[in-house]
Amino acid sequence: MSLPDVVSRDEWLEARRQLLAREKESTRARDALNADRRRLPMVRIDQEYVFEGPDGPVTLAGLFDGKRQLVVQHVMYGPDWEHLCPGCTASINAMAPAMFDHLGTRDTTFVLVSRAPYDKIAAAAAERGWSVPWYSSYGTDFNYDFQVTADSSRGPVEYNYRPEPDLLGDEVSTELPGYSCFLREGEDIFHTYSTYGRGTEGTVAAYVLLDMTALGRQEDWEEPKGRVEPVRGGDPTFTS
Repeated sequence: MSLPDVVSRDEWLEARRQLLAREKESTRARDALNADRRRLPMVRIDQEYVFEGPDGPVTLAGLFDGKRQLVVQHVMYGPDWEHLCPGCTASINAMAPAMFDHLGTRDTTFVLVSRAPYDKIAAAAAERGWSVPWYSSYGTDFNYDFQVTADSSRGPVEYNYRPEPDLLGDEVSTELPGYSCFLREGEDIFHTYSTYGRGTEGTVAAYVLLDMTALGRQEDWEEPKGRVEPVRGGDPTFTS
């Protein structure tokens, strides 16, 4: 790996200003994308999914734990897997209690869901000292319906909203990474968003997770620096 060029301070400042202009452009584009994400239509969940957790069976509504929003990380851990996905393991290892507290103040619950039976999940969590809420979807259609278990016996394989006929290779099925967001309105539950593939990278932060939800960051800014353009969900977009 080659190192950057060594230049004078004036040359560095000019290059930094050019990069700053691109960074501002990227920030504005990200803010606009987040606003569009909050305006994405949603789909009512009519199927009754039942998961297995530390206290026994729990419905999808139960995973909300009384909150209005739910973020699910689909952790790659199949019924016949001996080891967890290294990428999923790294992301869970990086989670801190403060992140869950922050999400909770925004009326949002975060859980992990895998297709492995709960006894395997409990053993894996205990081995690593994890206390993150982690549930089993074993025996349900949840993973299949949200495209994080690819199985050739269930028809054409799709992932990340497109056909992936070569994804499995010689395998019959496999687990895949993803995040899914849900919103609760009264007794109704709606699927608002899911992201897969590279869309799952860099998500171990409360703000990044909240940006995937329908309600966004839900912040009230008292003294913003710069002009503010309100968007749905109470999140301002700063411009400069």
